[in-house]
Amino acid sequence: MSALPSVRLPDGAQVPAIGQGTWHMGEQKREAPSEVQALRLGLDLGLTLIDTAEMYGSGGAERVVAEAIAGRRDEVFLVSKVMPQNASHMGTRAACERSLKRLGTDRIDLYLLHWPGATPIGETVAAFEALRAEGKIRAWGVSNFDVAGMEALAAAPNGMACATNQVLYNLEERGIEFDLLPWCTARGIPLMAYTPLGQGGRLLRSRALGQIAARHNVAPATVALAFLLIRPGTIVIPKAVQPAHVRANAAAASLRLDAEDLAALDAAFPPPRRAQPLALL
Repeated sequence: MSALPSVRLPDGAQVPAIGQGTWHMGEQKREAPSEVQALRLGLDLGLTLIDTAEMYGSGGAERVVAEAIAGRRDEVFLVSKVMPQNASHMGTRAACERSLKRLGTDRIDLYLLHWPGATPIGETVAAFEALRAEGKIRAWGVSNFDVAGMEALAAAPNGMACATNQVLYNLEERGIEFDLLPWCTARGIPLMAYTPLGQGGRLLRSRALGQIAARHNVAPATVALAFLLIRPGTIVIPKAVQPAHVRANAAAASLRLDAEDLAALDAAFPPPRRAQPLALL
């Protein structure tokens, strides 16, 4: 397997362009051992960016992550999120402390506002900056922000210290390519793609994806991720529990799609021709 491509964050940190998501982990205790093993396998394969959130499994996903990274914390680039209802200045700080405790660590590498809420963005940014000054977090960013949201963030004090915007992005949901992706790229803000393999398996069952996967002798998921990785500054965070799925995700690092592949994907999943509302889950 080729070395994983990396993405440079605004503070200079280099992170793997393929990470691991944890949405829906930590919801069933009987699933925790397989979830932990999957995350550990991902670490072994170089997928050392792990994304989680206080919302996932009501903190259960963070506990799964804690077990998976025990003894390996320094290998991991750890991402978590605060819910908007907790995103006041004091609320953000309290939420961060709870996440740190569940994660069994003294710092979060990247702390995100999960989606826009009622708290003024400047207040949340001030809390993020205070946490960063204290060493509780190393960088901060946002999630589910459209162009208007990013412009409002940029106008807030220290708003351009934002390290990433995590959004829904996959072959079936390409709307960000029209405006949000160019906006962030122009300002050196990487995008983190959640649900990069789509929902419910429909994307991975597509005929076009299957044909390309067969031509390259890889899984459809590998093709879907490789397509997103072509975009500079894009990080993908697929969730996987089965070992074969973890390996298929990591294999995207070594897949090079050619012009024929890209034309077939554009025909099956047309790029946007106009601005669209930000896709959300």
